[in-house]
Formats: sequence, C-alpha cells, structure tokens
Amino acid sequence: MLAAADFFDLSDFEHRAVFDGAEFVWEALTRLGHYLDTNLGRAHHGTVENGAIIQGVVYLGPGSKVEAGATIIGPALIDKDAVVRQGAYIRGRVLVGAGALVGHATEVKNSILLPEAKAPHFNYVGDSILGRRVNLGAGSILSNLKVTLDAVTVQVGDRTYDTGLRKLGGILGDDCETGCNCVLNPGTLIGPRTLVYPLASLRGYYPPDSIVKLRQQHQVVERRSPVSS
Repeated sequence: MLAAADFFDLSDFEHRAVFDGAEFVWEALTRLGHYLDTNLGRAHHGTVENGAIIQGVVYLGPGSKVEAGATIIGPALIDKDAVVRQGAYIRGRVLVGAGALVGHATEVKNSILLPEAKAPHFNYVGDSILGRRVNLGAGSILSNLKVTLDAVTVQVGDRTYDTGLRKLGGILGDDCETGCNCVLNPGTLIGPRTLVYPLASLRGYYPPDSIVKLRQQHQVVERRSPVSS
C-alpha cells in the first residue's frame, strides 16, 4: 500500500533507481541527494534564456527550457523537454522528470517530479514526490514541516507510520489533480488518479481512484442600502 509501485509507474522511468529497495515510498527522498551526487554532471543541453540564474551542479536535458527570471540552485536535474518558467525557484536536491513543468512563482526543494508532472502556478513543493501527469491547481501548497517540529507521521486507517523525517510534504500518485488553493499538510499521501476539490486541507492517506470533496455552506443575505449622510 505504501511502496513506490503503489503510487507510480516506474517501468520506463530513467531514474527509477532512486526508489530501488525502498520499503516505503518516502524513503526515496532520503536517497535523492546521494543519487544526484553520484549520477549528476554539470551540462546544459537545453535553452537558458538571458536573465535566468543557474548555480551549482545543474544538468539540463535536451529540449529543456529555463525562462528568464527563473532560479535553479543545484544539485538539480532538469530532464529532457522539461520547462522551468519565469519566477520559478528550484533550490537543491531536485529531480524534474522529462516533460515536467515548474511554473511561475513555484518553489521546489528536495523533491522528485516524475515525467509530465506539473506544478504550474504559485505552488510550494517541499520534500515531496509528484507522480506522472500530476497537476497541482494554482496556489496548492505541499507543506513539509509540522508546527511542533517533530517527526512527520502518516496515518493509514488505525495504523500510524513514523517516517523518521522531520520534513515530509506530499506524495501524489500518477494522474492525481488538486484544485486551486489546496493545502496538503505534512505527510499527506494520495493514491493514483485521485482528484481533490479546491480549497481542501488534507492530511493522512487517500486511496486511489477517489474524489476528495469539500462541502461549504454559503449564506446569502440582502444587502442593506447605505445610509446617506
């Protein structure tokens, strides 16, 4: 239920070795730094527009694009045909898969985006993993640190898993989508193909092929005419 294969199709993922041997899906994040240090070379095969900032060891694959105003601080791997848009901020230990998108005013750190994952508008993706074709609605935040500052746990039914991680954001399976302005609290795991309504605040585990609905009650009252002076 909580292995990488329960969330992602890794069959042709070029960097699937970062998940090898992991009992729990979040363990890949503890290996990401070593994987990048071991396999990463500084090479820019993509397009870097004037005004983009690239520091440290950063690999840009063929067909990738970094727009003016974006900042990438390595180690980071931006795979082929991936796009980093204006105003994006990638800071250390980030793997952006082929065809993935890091959009305007989106910040990503210590995270993995599988091929064609999208964090396109005003997103925070910290210590998180986005599966294939995941799409984050504008303003969706993947919070990675508890206010109590202790280790993040994951609640699945009656069982609590202690990840041992002080920082763990969200893990979204292939083809998940969140609506605008969702908050995924630390240690939120969402199974593949699940959809989340806008403005929802989530924590814990959500099974595959679900719709997470948010119900709000609105009250409409008559507007009083302003009192003339």
